[in-house]
Amino acid sequence: MPTPVDSTHAGQAVYTRRNLALYDLIVLRLSNRGIWRCPTSRLLEHYARHLSANHLDVGVGTGFFLDRSRFPSHQPRLALFDLNADSLSHTAARVKRLQPQTRQLDILAPIEAPPAPFDSIGVNYLLHCLPGPMTHKARAFDHLAPLLAPGATLFGATILGDGVTRSSLARRLMAFYNAKGIFSNEADTPQALERALAERFSHHQIEIVGCVALFSARRE
Repeated sequence: MPTPVDSTHAGQAVYTRRNLALYDLIVLRLSNRGIWRCPTSRLLEHYARHLSANHLDVGVGTGFFLDRSRFPSHQPRLALFDLNADSLSHTAARVKRLQPQTRQLDILAPIEAPPAPFDSIGVNYLLHCLPGPMTHKARAFDHLAPLLAPGATLFGATILGDGVTRSSLARRLMAFYNAKGIFSNEADTPQALERALAERFSHHQIEIVGCVALFSARRE
């Protein structure tokens, strides 16, 4: 039986140093608007709205959103979690001015020696890269919820593979990514995401823009 790290590997293995150098252009500039029909500006607006001065980012990508958002403090506390060492080092270098703390881990496994709680946790474009159905991916919420301070917000965005309007190009590209193991979102629907959030948080919101679900959730 594969370990959590084994099962999560394919979705993050594509983020090599070479591919990270192209990510902002291909995904954020081209694919978001032209294929997923959710402009990066809309994602950035959602991200900036929920970002706090005591923030954890999980599945950090290239650090684009951290770099482009204004923190509500000149000296924020920032932590970065990711299974991919290249993504961690790339993002940490990009936001070096913020002095981030980094940890390499699989978010589908329990978090050992958890840090002090955060006021916001971002999981932007993470869920569609995690393996299995939403019930399996939602283990990430279970592992992150204890790291939320009272009244804190967990937020993010994910590309859905079903239950949303997709162009023929979006369907073909998703099929290709799913076949390669880069995505695992064929069964991801707005309803499945809503159930996963409702089961764990007292308040949650979901907005569908194109193929993308922008969400936020918090506990009392």
